[in-house]
Amino acid sequence: MKKRIYLVLFMLVAMAGGYCLAQESKPVIEDFKPSTLNQPGKEYPMVNSQGYARFKIEAPQAQSVVVSLGLGGARGGTQLSKGADGTWMGTTAGPMDEGFHYYHLTIDGGVFNDPGALNFYGSTRWESGIEIPAHDQDFYALKDVPHGHVQQILFPSKSTGTSRRAFVYTPPCYSNDSKTHYPVLYLQHGWGEDETAWTNQGHANLIMDNLLAEGKIKPFIIVMTYGMTNEVRFGGMASFKIEPFQTVLIDELIPYVDAHFRTLADQPHRAMAGLSMGGMETHTITLNNPDVFSHYALLSGGTYKPEEIKDPSKVKLIFTSCGSKERPEGVLKSTEVLKAAGFNAVSYVSENTAHEFQTWRRSLKELAPLLFIDNKTK
Repeated sequence: MKKRIYLVLFMLVAMAGGYCLAQESKPVIEDFKPSTLNQPGKEYPMVNSQGYARFKIEAPQAQSVVVSLGLGGARGGTQLSKGADGTWMGTTAGPMDEGFHYYHLTIDGGVFNDPGALNFYGSTRWESGIEIPAHDQDFYALKDVPHGHVQQILFPSKSTGTSRRAFVYTPPCYSNDSKTHYPVLYLQHGWGEDETAWTNQGHANLIMDNLLAEGKIKPFIIVMTYGMTNEVRFGGMASFKIEPFQTVLIDELIPYVDAHFRTLADQPHRAMAGLSMGGMETHTITLNNPDVFSHYALLSGGTYKPEEIKDPSKVKLIFTSCGSKERPEGVLKSTEVLKAAGFNAVSYVSENTAHEFQTWRRSLKELAPLLFIDNKTK
């Protein structure tokens, strides 16, 4: 019961703390350009060099149009004004954090997606998405480098009585050598998202491709699956149970991946990481299964305590991160305590970001070079 209450409070604090839209008094520079996540041929929404977002919606019969930004609209609303031509337009009150953001429209009390933008799964529904160009976006840019493959797999799950879906990233070299086996990172999404999040919103595959092309990491496989076995909505998180998902991951997905991909199928070559709720899952499952994972990573997903870890000799890395607008003091302090206890612990704080995908993109970039560095492929 305590774990469930903790999860609800954790999500409330994380979302409320991470989605506060800054209020600015600086003049808005009129250099707006279409968001890179717009539908083909659509001009709006737009973003400018300061990070402001501008929206234009065609709804001539509407009485009110509001744009709600962030997971579940947690960033607050931008009220649009109706023009003589029947379209509604408005600009955010201040610049937004760099990176990806969910949003939706509230038109006369009804919730809709923006027909001008692409959709991404978040808040337990498909939401519109907008990208605020980041100063460091080069590390997840689509470049002319060798690219790995992201493939969908459907694996049998006797415990849930169905087949379940996962996405598997294999590095560019995987297809060129049929004999080499690779370590595996099991990477979990956050609450309200699904197994598409880390590639669609997080660009995990592009981050890996670019790091590999620069020689900054050793190649490894990434597996991303849906982290829930029972459907719950916000306010009902107390009904979430991690044990059924733990069974799916440990007893069904991992054996399937090891049987169908060239993995190094042992504890030293297996890692687990997750963002937000996925961090909570990672924390619980890694502690419950010390013989399965050797590398642990929580991205805006809590911390570890030395006394929680039954066999420290089996843990090769503990990585924790968050945005500077979250609660970095806890992450930094926990790392100091873990180091003092003899653990290989690393912390990372993403500057000027909150509980959002730019924090987690940067976290994956920092985490990847630390994984499996003392391992060898075979």
